[in-house]
Amino acid sequence: MNLDAIDRKAASTFEGYLVRKDLVRTFSRQFPVPTYVVEFLLGRYCASIDQDEIDEGLGIVQRQLLDRTVKAGEEELFKSRAREKGQVKIIDLVSARLDAKSDSYLATLPSLRLTDARIEAAVVSKHERMLTGGFYAEITLGYDPIIAQEKTGRPFGIDGLREIQLSNRDVLEKLGEARAQFSTKEWKTLLLRSIGIEDSALSERQQNALFLRMVPFVERNFNMVELGPRGTGKSHLFQQVSPYAHLISGGKATVARMFVHMGTGQKGLVCQYDVVCFDEISGISFDQKDGVNIMKGYMESGEFSRGKESIRADGSVVMVGNFDVDVEHQQRVGHLFGPMPAEMRDDTAFMDRLHAFLPGWDVPKISKELLTNHFGLVSDFLSECWTQLRNQSRVSQLQNRVFYGGALSGRDTNAVNKTVSGLLKLLHPDGTQQIPEEDIEWAVRIAMESRRRVKEQQKRIGAAEFRNTHFSYVMGTDGVEKFVSTPELQSDNSIGTDPLEPGQVWAISPGGNGENPGLYRIEVNEGPGSGLKVLNKPIPPAFRESIGCAEQNLYSRASQLVGDKDPRHHEFTAQLRAFDASKSGAKIGVAALVALCTALLKKSVRGGLILVGEINLGGSIESIHNPVNIAEIAVEKGATSLLIPVSCRKQLFDLSDDMATKVDIQFYSDAKDALLKAIIE
Repeated sequence: MNLDAIDRKAASTFEGYLVRKDLVRTFSRQFPVPTYVVEFLLGRYCASIDQDEIDEGLGIVQRQLLDRTVKAGEEELFKSRAREKGQVKIIDLVSARLDAKSDSYLATLPSLRLTDARIEAAVVSKHERMLTGGFYAEITLGYDPIIAQEKTGRPFGIDGLREIQLSNRDVLEKLGEARAQFSTKEWKTLLLRSIGIEDSALSERQQNALFLRMVPFVERNFNMVELGPRGTGKSHLFQQVSPYAHLISGGKATVARMFVHMGTGQKGLVCQYDVVCFDEISGISFDQKDGVNIMKGYMESGEFSRGKESIRADGSVVMVGNFDVDVEHQQRVGHLFGPMPAEMRDDTAFMDRLHAFLPGWDVPKISKELLTNHFGLVSDFLSECWTQLRNQSRVSQLQNRVFYGGALSGRDTNAVNKTVSGLLKLLHPDGTQQIPEEDIEWAVRIAMESRRRVKEQQKRIGAAEFRNTHFSYVMGTDGVEKFVSTPELQSDNSIGTDPLEPGQVWAISPGGNGENPGLYRIEVNEGPGSGLKVLNKPIPPAFRESIGCAEQNLYSRASQLVGDKDPRHHEFTAQLRAFDASKSGAKIGVAALVALCTALLKKSVRGGLILVGEINLGGSIESIHNPVNIAEIAVEKGATSLLIPVSCRKQLFDLSDDMATKVDIQFYSDAKDALLKAIIE
């Protein structure tokens, strides 16, 4: 193995808590136990960068797994060993139940097909998770020949039990201290390696989706859905990496098992585990009619009722499932919650309780090239840190540093805050440190997109209350309002309804001189200096003329257009992007002027708006010869409103009724009127 800089840094700061992830894969394919069990042993015996020590440790791990894991067909062999030697050590999933007839607890060891091993009540009360699905442990199984001779004797009993997870309570301090030695980029790489993924082949969006997967482990009562293609490792994290997570595979989910057993009072999975994950969600159904309502109540408040008593729990609920069609097709025929069970699919109240919709289509299929061969944190150390991070919050770090836009409701704000808090805990486990602004903005953008995706589906179902989905935020008290979109709603040749960044404007050129009309986007940035530079090479002559007139109008009418700002003390860079066959950018001067003004004012143009019109050096608006054609193109491109010179009003009477109902046509008289009607109020 070639150690890189991150490996060396990790080895010097996380001594005893590292494991080579390629070694884990070697063992996890050989033995019938989850990854974190293998890592527990590797972390105990192979947490070193010295190859000799690793080789010696590997020998010990190999022997222990060989001697203590029960392969199919070896059940009777291990029972026989227990009888001959008095006891035998095994690694198995241990669970327990109360046997009311004998008023005692009985343990189940599935690998030995034992369902009635004796176990002390004190051991069960110390490890309550035995009663809700169980956990992996190193077990000393005893055999008593005297009891075996009794008529209903139970000769097998659990003499000793050691949970396979870390018991140290100061792990979070160690994690926080070590984190200070890493840059944010290095830390992200180490975290992804710790779940077995090498990030060098991943795009930023793919990495962000994987970080969002980790949030339910560090954030209490976090509700998330992930739907996407098969083979992307959706259930791996919840089944293999942490003993604090529980995976429910497709089938019936009983209210008693999930929440509370009315007969015994035994608390369910959401009380016992940090994360409860429903795998193959499309096949899940509850055994009671009000199961989904109990679930909705729990997802809203973290509470559920048992008779008159109300019980609090902080288990996060994650639902994962597969898309059988591509995302674009799914959006054409319905909405992205289509694969959910019938009782959840069209329930906007249920959706509103989801804090995030993880775009599973952004996660690549797990292949050999994506798996890391470097050092990562041992899973039991990492999962112990994550469970302790659940007691903290990072929302206070957002105070007076980030402000959310008006489109976010109370539930939206709560959802975004929870996601941001979780992401920041992953990146900055030491809660006493001030978090850099760029990390906060990174988390806010992911959180807003994943919550907006939920809101967009509610809007598709037709609920009027969810119609405003233009999520935005401002960094700092004098920052620029930035809008967050969900990429699957965008199309390259359609303008969408989201406001663009300040300085960006959609325009249609009326064409002429043998060129057809066409859609353009003008993108302007401003900074210190003076003058205007056009970045297109070569600059289309017609666009050079239009933007030149726009620049002169900005200078001569600055007080009317941009108030007390002096455009001569700013340098503008402009770029023209063509979306059709026409490339000249002819006669789009008004849009160019609005782009220059909004770049200077730091204001966005309304979403879904297309601007049309040319301005001459004297400030007059030129007439357009084909406004009906332009309006039809605007509808075709997905515009919701068209801003056009008032001189076109009479010609637009010829626009068909069908077209007229599809776009909101507004008129302007001069440049100032156009600017005021274009920007967001």
